[in-house]
Parts: sequence; structure tokens; C-alpha cells
Amino acid sequence: MAATTIVLPAAPAESTRPPLPLLAATVPVIAGVVLWVITGSMLALCFAALGPLMLLASFFDGIRSRRRLRDRGAQETDAAWQRAEAELSSVHARELDRLWHRSPDAARCLAEPPLRGHETIDRSTPIVVGRGSVASTVRVTGGDDQRTRGFRERAQVLADGPVRVPIGGGVCVRAPEAVAAAVVRALAMQVCLRFGPADLSLCGEGVIRWGLAELPHTARRHSGFALRLGGDAAAADGERVDAVLCIRMPGQEPPKGVTTVLDCTVPASAQLRTADGIRELSVEGVSRRQVALVAADLARRANADTALPDLVMLGELIPAMRSADGLAAHFLRGRHGDVLVDLVEHGPHAIVTGMTGTGKSELLTSWVAAIAGGYGPDEVSFVLIDFKGGTAFEPLRALPHVTAVVTDLDAQGARRGVSSLTAELRRREAVLARAGARDVSDCTELARLVIVVDEFAALVQEHPDLAQIFTDVAARGRALGMHLVLGTQRASGVIRDALAANCPLRLSLRVAEAADSRFVVGSDAAAAVPGGADSRGLVFLRRPEDAAAHAARVALAAASDLDAIAQRWAGRPVPASPWLPALPAVLPVPAADDAGLATGHAALGRADEPARQQQPWVRFGPGDGLAVIGGPGTGKSMVVRALAAQLADPVVVPPDGEIAWDAVAELAGGRHGIVLCDDVDVLLAQYPPEHAQVFLARWEVIARSPAGTVLTASRASGPIGRLLDALPRRALLGMSSRVEHIAAGGEAAEFDRSRPPGRAWLDGRETQLCWTDTAPMRTPEWGPPQWHPSRAWSGLVTDAVETTRLRLAAAHPECVVLSVADLTARARAIGDLHSSAADSDDAVRRIIVDEPDRWRADWARLQQVRSGGELLVAAECAPELRQLAGVREVPPYARLHENRAWAVEAGRRPRRVVLE
Repeated sequence: MAATTIVLPAAPAESTRPPLPLLAATVPVIAGVVLWVITGSMLALCFAALGPLMLLASFFDGIRSRRRLRDRGAQETDAAWQRAEAELSSVHARELDRLWHRSPDAARCLAEPPLRGHETIDRSTPIVVGRGSVASTVRVTGGDDQRTRGFRERAQVLADGPVRVPIGGGVCVRAPEAVAAAVVRALAMQVCLRFGPADLSLCGEGVIRWGLAELPHTARRHSGFALRLGGDAAAADGERVDAVLCIRMPGQEPPKGVTTVLDCTVPASAQLRTADGIRELSVEGVSRRQVALVAADLARRANADTALPDLVMLGELIPAMRSADGLAAHFLRGRHGDVLVDLVEHGPHAIVTGMTGTGKSELLTSWVAAIAGGYGPDEVSFVLIDFKGGTAFEPLRALPHVTAVVTDLDAQGARRGVSSLTAELRRREAVLARAGARDVSDCTELARLVIVVDEFAALVQEHPDLAQIFTDVAARGRALGMHLVLGTQRASGVIRDALAANCPLRLSLRVAEAADSRFVVGSDAAAAVPGGADSRGLVFLRRPEDAAAHAARVALAAASDLDAIAQRWAGRPVPASPWLPALPAVLPVPAADDAGLATGHAALGRADEPARQQQPWVRFGPGDGLAVIGGPGTGKSMVVRALAAQLADPVVVPPDGEIAWDAVAELAGGRHGIVLCDDVDVLLAQYPPEHAQVFLARWEVIARSPAGTVLTASRASGPIGRLLDALPRRALLGMSSRVEHIAAGGEAAEFDRSRPPGRAWLDGRETQLCWTDTAPMRTPEWGPPQWHPSRAWSGLVTDAVETTRLRLAAAHPECVVLSVADLTARARAIGDLHSSAADSDDAVRRIIVDEPDRWRADWARLQQVRSGGELLVAAECAPELRQLAGVREVPPYARLHENRAWAVEAGRRPRRVVLE
């Protein structure tokens, strides 16, 4: 209240005596004497007598003038004092009226019901304990006489003013029970008339004992301020108490913690004791009958003023007026109508708490829908993160504003989230710098981004890396247009202070712990809400300008509401998502134009670069070398099939050991296209050590060729590791253990046991490789030819002599199949060792089949066959190829027990044939 200054009149000044006109009186005397001397007339002497007469007249005239001035000054001073007295009375009356209007007692509250604004009761709220002298704000200036000092003392004191004390200090009334109860009833009724049941609750034994049980403020557990009647100032049995009104008999000590004591015998006269001293005042009292009458009226007002709707739909609310620089929305309905919440003005970030089943997900959904209903996709976009992996945000996918809905974040997803949000911060900073703008409101290129997180506490506990990036967004989000809405079951001890300090907008549904309620909305209101269906959707809202939280009901968003919002903004450009979607589990082979492929190139897959907010295609072309390493079922064959489907003329090495040997031998010695081979380690394992060594050496030649090579393997250890190291690029698919992943050349941090098929770590990026199931595996027509006798003499070295003779006789009826013994016996019978040579002119060809020892015993026959015929060595007799055929090089690989043999002709390399 502004002070009023009263200026007092000054005391009238004493009038001074006027001087006598001596010089003027002397002139007539001198003139009369001169005339008498000249004229000698006695009349001239009479003229000289005029001077003394003038002096006498002037003296009496001054006395009369001073008396008149003194009377006039006294009259003016009396009038000024009367005006000052009247002004003091008027000012004191107005001041008293304002004081009683601002701090009414029970009688004043009944005569003129006080207005209930947004201010709520707390421990510093004053309560009127009686009428007495209070200090006035009137100031007096002027004068310093006795009358002025008395006026000044009267001006500084207001008689019969409201004497107030903070209610948080408690009040103890010491008087007989009947008088004390009347005084306590008056004090309790005073605060009940000033504050509604939503802000104040009465509790304690005195509620019933002193006749206050009918007031609607009793047993209001979710109210913000608890006033206990009776007992001590300290809470008992865990009961929350903010203030206490108690009674003691005269002479008893007040309870500990009570700072105000009223000693009275009758309400008209009391003595007030506080820390400031002792003063006299009068107090009021209220009877039980009066309380009952007032309680009935308050109950009617409480039902009208404090009732919240049991159910409200989002479509029933009036759309909030658009704010050019804000995100105003109506999604709550309070006691006095729709509640405005502006995420920008009241934020820029918000915390939402609530236990499971209290409606937290519905609140977040309605909030997003309310904002989307008033602002287009070019003005605001949403990233919705549901760590529970539920479907709460699924209905919001239809809104064009929603750029990403993230569920079930794993470790890899958390890392992607950190990279995505960091990249978005950098992008927005760059856009603002380029536009020369201080914040997003001055830059039309940027839309606001709202990141809504459900189960935030569980998210940051599972992935601590995200906590720091959310703290960075909270600190810099206002200027960059990034806003956080963090939903969690509990906030105290989980949300860091640095993050909470930037979230002034708080909403709390029912919570289990009072500490969580106090952390979010500053009181225990959210913890005091009883459970049950009625509490679902009951939220306490506290904005920065609110002194205390306000109760409201969450409006539910129906499917029709979301459809209407989606249709309203249909056709508007959809903003790009700052949170890149995860790579697909299956990536079909793209069209060449879609992947931007040049001639002769193929799409290998799509890389994930959340730090750059892009997922570019990874290409493979002529001259590239790629090693694909992964366990069974991880997609190695898929890579070969996808590349074979895209390349114009690839060379696919088949898994058959004999065909692969021939193909690799040919590829190592000449020009060819891009070579693809699946499971090269499995292929290598088919060969004996000698063949494996040659096979690897030929592959190393192919890997260094300019055409390009793709090899897949299960692991990179052993001999195959040297071959894979010759390829410049390496794709690591899923591995069974971290050790194998590291052995294959990967980093420990990149290991992911749950990596899906086709997901590889390639070129330092997570990459999903392409897949197809329609590409035929085109392989060259390699393989061992069917053997046919082309010489007159053919020899076969085998351990299965009889079986082989029967098989060859049946397969080649035009030939004579003999053993070495048969041929030797025949020659002896004829008598000529070379008589069989004489039969060479015949058209019949001869095939000599026998075991290795027989051939060694008839060395001449062996030399005859080697020099002029064709010698075959069965695959099961591989050592005899060197001993009997004289072959020093490694022959083509041949499978055992499948009628395979090596055919050797003089001067030519051995070749693999099939004997049937």
C-alpha cells in the first residue's frame, strides 16, 4: 500500500512593529520654524506641531495593523489544522477499509465474501487474530511543536485494525474451553471462507470436538495445505501438517513450534504474545450454530467451484488461440474452464509424472494432438519415444507432424539416438547462424521440434548416454526450437537437477511417493490423491507463474479427433525426421535409378549415418574387393545372390569342390569379370593340405586382379585369414561371440549379439545388405568330363580291380578290359612279349586295369602305356600318381569313391575324369 503524506501548517509568524517616520515628522517642524522666523506669525508655529502628531498617529496605526494580521494568521492556521485532521481521518478510514478488505476476519468474510484468485494458502499467509492498533502508512511532514508531535503520533497508528500473524507459525489460544473454542472456530472459519477446499484441508481431533466437522474442508486429502485443529505443532504418525490451531488452559505453556499465543478471558479483551512483543487487542468468537449455517453455504459453493468433470473429450474443448511464437494448447479442463498450456511460454520443457494406470500416456497423446490441431507440420514436428515398447503412441502415427515413433530402444538404438539428436542440434545451430537469427522465432527455415518421451527415467537408467544429450537439448533447446516433454513414473532422484532446472512446466498425475509430488509440483497433492478409477486423468499443473499446483482433468483424444487433425493438414509437406528410422530388417535390391548406380555397379546395401542424418546407398563396382564374414544364417549367401542379380556378367564360384577347383584354376590364369564366392572357408576345408595350399594361392591371384572379388567366410582365422586380408573392404555380419568378432577385425564396441541377418559393419558404418530371392545363381559350366578311351592302350591304377573291370566293360563294350596278369599270361602263351602290340592294328581298344603293385611288377607294360597310351590313376590311389605316372604337380582335385580318376598322357598335365 502506497504511503500518504500529510503536510501540517507552520506556526504563524509574529508580526514586527513598523518603524516611526522620524524624518517625515521632522520636515514640518523645520518648515514651521522657518516660516515663523520669516513671517513672525504664530500660525507658522502651529504648522510645526504637525510633526509630533504624525509620529503619534503612526504609532497607534502600527499597533492596530499588527493585531489584524495576528488574527488573520490564527484563523488560517486553525483552518489548516482542521483540514489536516479531516484528511487524517479520511486516510485512516480508507486505509482501514483496505486493510480489512485485504485481510478480513470471519465477520468481514461473511459480510463480503472474499475473492479467490490464483494465490493459494501457504505457511506465510497471514491470519487475522483480532482487532487492535496497527501501524499506518501515513507520513506527516512540517512543524515541530507540541501539537505537531501529537498529530504525528496519532497519524502513525490505526486503531481497531486487523492484527495479523503468519498462519505457518501456529496459534495457541489460552482461555477457558468455551471461550477458546469460540475463538478457534472463528480463526478456522476465517481461513475456510478465504480459501476453498481444493487449497485447504482441516484435520485433527479439534475438527469434531469444536464443531467444525460440517465444513467441506475436512478430510480433503489431496488439498495443498493441511491445517490441524488441536494437538502439537509437530506431525504425528507420518501425518502432514502445515499449521496448527490449538487450545491451552490459562497458565499452561504453548506447544513447541507455536509462535503466536492469545490470552483471553472474554473475546472483547485479549493479549497477544508474539516474538515481537505483547499487545492488547480484541478477538472474535463463533458459535457452533453459526458454523453449521456457514458450512452449509460453503458446501454449496464448494460443489459449484471445485468440482472437476469426470470425463472430458478433446473435441469438447475450445481450441486455444494461436500464438505466433508459442505452442498454446487446450488439453486440460479445470474447475473454472479450459486450462491453457503453452509449451514455449511456460516451458520450454516439461516434466510429466504419474504411476502406471493413472493416464500418463493419454495425457501425452492428448497434448500432442492439441498442439497438432492448432499448428501445421511446417510449424511443429514430433518425435515420440516409448521406452516401454507399447502402443500408446501408435494412433499418433497418422498425424503428418509425427516424424518418428521410437519403441524398444536397445543399445544400438540408444547410440543412434545420441548421434541423431546431436546432429539435429548442430544442424539447427548452422541454420540459425546462416540466417543470422538469434533464435528459432526469427528463422522461418526451422520448425519447432517436440521430443516426447514416455518412461524417461527407465530410458536414461538403461542407456545413460542419452541422459547427457537430453540435458544438452534442455539447455539449448529454447533458442534452437527443440522442446522436451519427459514422462516418467517417478522423478525424484532420477531426473538430474541440471535437466529439471530447465523444465519449469510440471504436470503430475497420482504418484506413490510424496517426494516425487513435491519434486514436480511443489506439494504433496499428487501423492495424496486416492487410488481408483476416479483418479485416472486427474492431473496437477504448475506453470512458472503459478504459486501452487492446480487440479485439472485430462481430455481424452478420440480416434475421430486424430482423424480430423490429420485431414486438416493433409497435403502439407511432411518434415524430415531428426531421428532416423532404424535400418530395415529386409532390404530388397533397389532399381538402378533409385540407388544412383553407374553402369557396371551394384547396390551392396544401405548404411546408417545418424550423425549426418542420412542413410546412403553403399555401392560395389568393378575393381572393388570385399570380404564378408559372419556365422551361419547371418546373410552371407544373401550378399552373393544380391550382387549376382545386379551385375551384368558375374562369375559365381559354386560350392562343389571339383567345379570350384577348375573355376579357380581358370580364373587365376586369365581375364574375367567380378568373381563371387560364398563360404570360401567351407570350400577350402574340402581339400587335402596340398590342394588347399594351391587353392589359396590361386585365390590370392584372383583377389589382386582388377576385376573385383567378393568372398564370404564364417571366420577369418587360420589360412583363410591371409586371403581375406588381401581384400580392401570387409563386412562383418553377426558373430556368435565377441572374441570371434574381434578376431575377424571388428571393434569390441561394435559387437551386437542380436544383429539381424544381413546387418553388417562395413566401412565404419552399420549397413543393411541387400536381399533377393529371385536371382538365379549363374555358374560357369565347369566340371570333370566323362572319360572315353581315345588310345589303343589305356591303363587304370586302382585298388578295386574287379569292380572297376566289370563297370568299364559294361560302359565300354567296344573295348577289351584286361588286367596286367591277363595280358602277361597271354603274351607268354604266344611267346612274344610284344605280341599284344601286334594287336594294335585291330580296331578294338584295350583297357588294362590292375592294382598298383601289379603295375610296379610289370614296369615295361607301365612304360608302354605311359609312352604310347593313356594312364589313369583312380582318385583313391593319389600317391600312385606321382610314383607310377611321374606327375610332380598337384593334380586337379577329385572326390573319393565317386569313380573319379586322373588321366595322364605323355607330355600333358593330368586331368580329372569320370570313369562312367
